[in-house]
Amino acid sequence: MNKTQFTELGLSDVINKAIHALNYYELTDVQKEVLPLSLENKDLIVKSPTGSGKTAAFAIPICEQVTWDENSPQALVLTPTRELAAQVKEEFMNIGRLKRIKALAIYGKQPFDRQKLELKQKTHVVVGTPGRLLDHLQKGTLKMNKIKYLVIDEADEMFNRGFFDQVDSILKHLANYDKVTSIYSATISEAVEHISTRFMINPIKINIERKQINAHPISQSYVLVNKNAKFSAIQDVTIVENPDSCIVFCETQVNVDKLYKQLRDANYSCGKIHGGLPQKERFSVMNEFKEGKFRYLVTTNLAARGIDIESISLVINYDMPLDKEVYVHRTGRTGRAGNKGKAITFITPDERILFREIEDYIGYAIPPMNIPSEREVERLKPAFEDKMRNRPLTKRNKASQLNTNIMQLYFNGGKKKKLRAADFVGTITSIPTITSDDIGVITIQERETYVDILNNKGPIVLQEMKQRTIKGKTLKVHPAKK
Repeated sequence: MNKTQFTELGLSDVINKAIHALNYYELTDVQKEVLPLSLENKDLIVKSPTGSGKTAAFAIPICEQVTWDENSPQALVLTPTRELAAQVKEEFMNIGRLKRIKALAIYGKQPFDRQKLELKQKTHVVVGTPGRLLDHLQKGTLKMNKIKYLVIDEADEMFNRGFFDQVDSILKHLANYDKVTSIYSATISEAVEHISTRFMINPIKINIERKQINAHPISQSYVLVNKNAKFSAIQDVTIVENPDSCIVFCETQVNVDKLYKQLRDANYSCGKIHGGLPQKERFSVMNEFKEGKFRYLVTTNLAARGIDIESISLVINYDMPLDKEVYVHRTGRTGRAGNKGKAITFITPDERILFREIEDYIGYAIPPMNIPSEREVERLKPAFEDKMRNRPLTKRNKASQLNTNIMQLYFNGGKKKKLRAADFVGTITSIPTITSDDIGVITIQERETYVDILNNKGPIVLQEMKQRTIKGKTLKVHPAKK
């Protein structure tokens, strides 16, 4: 198949520059199908498995086509989980950063009033979970009259979680507006068909076969092990495999807590996440894992779908997944972006029949793997222990090159001091050599404001703003903490 470059799509310079900085060069299969049609504003139903690059497939055309001058949201993206909403929002911010596109993530367990305040500011893209988005719609705090693009991401998971009625209500709110709608799903269910029939206009169906996605090098195997010997087995396997970065999946929160404690007590560099932990803690742990601050993440299926973490060399299904599609999503956490990956599944004797169903579902037999011998474990143990003692190398953030010439500044004043974006723009552009093109996204909160300074002008603005007032007010200013 011919390789297609992003530069062939006729995108604007600012979007092309951001894509290049993110190291996106060749289109994936789903992007080849979706991008030209999305740029022509066609309604789409896209069936595509995990790891296919679908987030960029819908984010790039939206960032290309939204109008910066419009203050109200022009795109709405629905996701089934808070974690995915946060990740999709970051993808929009990265792709649209040089165009100064502002994306906002809206989900539960966040203060409603803070979200209400943020929605009053210039926002181009809103990404969120159905429940909280519907709350804002019903209270009139999310304006829909300028929405031109609607994306339902991970639709199968959305409806499996019982969000159909909420999604249906959101679509009814949008029914009278002229918009482009796209649905992304690993499977096309009756619910998806129902939505498309009622709310979409002659949607084009795109089907990316699973075999295309599984063509990249993921080595899969299984270990037959008794339930009471699983912890001993994972120790032996991880000593021999000795991955730099590994996700370990369990079926329940209780199992995650138990295994995490066992690994921590065995001096593993590890963290854990599951739905029972506070949202702030989950996000913090996930970010630390993405940055490479520890090597082993123990988790439920919360991290199985849609979460894009670079350089995962090993996935271990400590508990065999009960759902066949979940197996595909779990293994899809490794071998991403053309990198090699390995997935090992522990199965107990009474799980063999269920495991054969997974093999039937994915279309090939997964080979068995023997638990490493005692001799092999002892031989490789010093290298494993050495790796556990050493701090992991910090993972390169895919947006690091993009952010090289951008500095985000923090100001200790916001809505409480009656400051507006125009006040910051006016003062900053009064600095010699600084124009509005050097100012990126401005986020005003209750007591603080964050301003992106582009084009490597951050140090100049930082130094000057220490000596200037904004709307007659003296504010503290410093580079924002990550």
